Amino acid sequence: MAAVEIVSFGYLHDAPPPAHLTIDLRHHFRDPHVSPELRYMTAYDAPVRAAVLGTPGIADLIEATARAVAAFASGPSAGPVVVADGCAGGRHRAPTFAAALAERLREDGHAVALRHRDIDRPVVQR
Repeated sequence: MAAVEIVSFGYLHDAPPPAHLTIDLRHHFRDPHVSPELRYMTAYDAPVRAAVLGTPGIADLIEATARAVAAFASGPSAGPVVVADGCAGGRHRAPTFAAALAERLREDGHAVALRHRDIDRPVVQR
């Protein structure tokens, strides 16, 4: 199986990293940031992961992205497939999605490197 690099990020911090596939989670999936009890947590915290993974459509998007990665990996060129997924601040939706995608891809036998670019940045006040 192919090597895969997954980078989660926040659009409010910087431009998306270069990737073969970029997933924008900002507009179609509820932001845990709006819940005061979750705002200062990150994807490292179970309540945030539960909120994101319980959002309708997220599981389907993880599966669809895993299929897209398999399509990229089946191509003739060498090198890792790079997936970037972003939300507003990079602390909730994007890293949760990235970790779940990494787990799903590992189940398929891919070697996965996972990086959360903005998870440790301060909460964006908006």
